[in-house]
Amino acid sequence: GRTVEGFVAAGDLLLAEDDAPVFTVMTEDLIVAHPDMKVTDAARVILRSGIQRLPVVDDADNLVGIISNTDVVRSQIERATPGKVGKLMRTLSQIHGVDLDEERREVAIADLTPTQARVYADELEGRQYELEHGLAEPLVVIDNDGTLYLADGHHRAMAAREAGIESMDAYVIVPRTPVDLGMAKTAEKEGLRVVDDIEIVDYARHPLVETTKRLQ
Repeated sequence: GRTVEGFVAAGDLLLAEDDAPVFTVMTEDLIVAHPDMKVTDAARVILRSGIQRLPVVDDADNLVGIISNTDVVRSQIERATPGKVGKLMRTLSQIHGVDLDEERREVAIADLTPTQARVYADELEGRQYELEHGLAEPLVVIDNDGTLYLADGHHRAMAAREAGIESMDAYVIVPRTPVDLGMAKTAEKEGLRVVDDIEIVDYARHPLVETTKRLQ
């Protein structure tokens, strides 16, 4: 049925005899997660147990999914939290010696100046899913004398552009006096003026990866 009988890792297979039945090498004393467990708690379990994949089992002992260390890392990518915004504000204040204000407002995607030259296709798919289901987090933008520099959220902004969304919620950091931003220099060096200038990189189209996929 859907009950978890055991777990087989790559190491189990490498140590086993070629003709050994799976049940003789699988781990039966399983570490599992519950669907309601927080991602941070699942991350601690994965880290401290040394495993790479954690089966997720409901109250009826049915397997409902598997969370991997890659899933945990992905969940932390491009997260916009008050802590991240506060850290960026402190950094800007220390570097430039200016007072800053923080606002929460809608910003037009077309008005954003990106500061990251490329995004990744697989990550873009995840952000598109979040947008479709209302799960996308706010962007982080620096309003430097009217120029809106996208500091965090390039995948989200690109996903919005692809979906035809014209504006997004954002944490907006506003220096009270204009500053010479390093990210502005990066944008100029990379030739970044609008979100459309960002390159989408798809490593899944690498020839070696395609060959492996065909073999599978």
